[in-house]
Amino acid sequence: MAKKKKWEYSPAPESKQPAAIAGRYELFINGKWQKPSSGTYFNSINPATEEKLSEIATANETDVNKAVQAAKQAYEKYWKKISPTERGKYIFRIARIMQERARELAVTETLDGGKPIRESRDFDIPTAANHFFYYAGWADKLDFAFPNKKANSLGVAGQITPWNFPLLMAAWKIAPALATGNTVVLKPAETTSLTTLKLAEIIQEAELPPGVVNIITGDGQTGAWLTKHNDVNKIAFTGSTEVGKIIQRSLAGSQKKLTLELGGKGANIIFEDAPIDQAVEGVVNGIFFNQGHVCCAGSRLYVQESIAKKFIQKLKDRIGTLLVGDPMDKNTDIGAINSAQQLKTIQAYIKIGKAEGATFFETDCVLPKKGFFCRPTLFTNVAQSNRIAQEEIFGPVLSILTFRTDDEVIEKANNSPYGLSAGIWTDKGARIFNLSKRIRAGVIWANTYNLFDPTSPFGGYKESGFGREGGLQGLHPYVQLS
Repeated sequence: MAKKKKWEYSPAPESKQPAAIAGRYELFINGKWQKPSSGTYFNSINPATEEKLSEIATANETDVNKAVQAAKQAYEKYWKKISPTERGKYIFRIARIMQERARELAVTETLDGGKPIRESRDFDIPTAANHFFYYAGWADKLDFAFPNKKANSLGVAGQITPWNFPLLMAAWKIAPALATGNTVVLKPAETTSLTTLKLAEIIQEAELPPGVVNIITGDGQTGAWLTKHNDVNKIAFTGSTEVGKIIQRSLAGSQKKLTLELGGKGANIIFEDAPIDQAVEGVVNGIFFNQGHVCCAGSRLYVQESIAKKFIQKLKDRIGTLLVGDPMDKNTDIGAINSAQQLKTIQAYIKIGKAEGATFFETDCVLPKKGFFCRPTLFTNVAQSNRIAQEEIFGPVLSILTFRTDDEVIEKANNSPYGLSAGIWTDKGARIFNLSKRIRAGVIWANTYNLFDPTSPFGGYKESGFGREGGLQGLHPYVQLS
């Protein structure tokens, strides 16, 4: 039988012009753009083309101290004294300007991070703006959020965000901090700083009092100086489990409040009574459409034995239709891996999977000659003890295992150092309730995957961290109740 050909799509590239990326970005401290004390900069690279986008300032310890002191003074002078209603107005203003500049932000996010423009345009940017809208509404309602208690702000919040959702993670952290009366010093990931720096422009345009939000850029050392600073009252970190453990150890014995959102190895569980085609699409959405660059990606797939052969074949057929290539093309399903280093990590895990004896499958799509790209990859005949089933890969690589009974899959799903997310696909409500009570994961989706809303809390258990972001629960880490 002749091999079925894919549909051929004409290119539909988004224009790069709206991004308006400057050739150099300084540090945003005390409401102004300031040159780094060290005078050093690092390059921001487009992972799809390997071209230089901009030069980003490197903050040293002196710069970190300036930013923290600016935040501390703004807290004492303005932010803790301003009425909650006025705080809410500022946050609303930020959200509205984000909406006005949505196309600029989406194009910048895709150029800087490598994710498809569809994802930046339709999810990342709108959801980031929605978080500011949501928490703006809470600013003058804290008495209702914490009945019979008084919510007191903490002071200066130090925040560190990852490279997979740069603007969204900044919104997750900045919005509740401002709503509860805290000031902020935020450090974005060095490989994806641009949309966070554009957020600084928006904060400046919104005329927030100087020093209320400060954006400093740099590498891990910059983040370390921020977390250890004596005048920082709260640390919020999203990133790797390894770095999260270092931060936790460094803050032991201090009075700083801490929330950590770390790695994951989400279990996506398909029962024989699941809506098969819908579940296949959910699996693709959970691991491939985002290049696997999501800590809650469904990177462990458990399929009930009776439907495993049929399901896996349908999944192979579906990923064979996915378009890998230019993230700026609106047809693209899978964009670029964020960095050369991350691509090497993914390729190393693919070698490990083969060496462990798992059956390897990847699509036959042609990859661009330049940039950091990886074909969607499946491993079948995976053992529970295999490294590809236990360790976070952070790429479009899916490990498939089988099970027979509910108790067996619960035990397998929980047999992981992580506990961030899980998915359950079945037509039985009782089974959904049973598994969701027994699986140790912070977020569990039923008959869907990777759905987010500002009103819903997000966070994990075990080595996936602690604390929640989003929803009413996202206010808790930024207040002291009395």
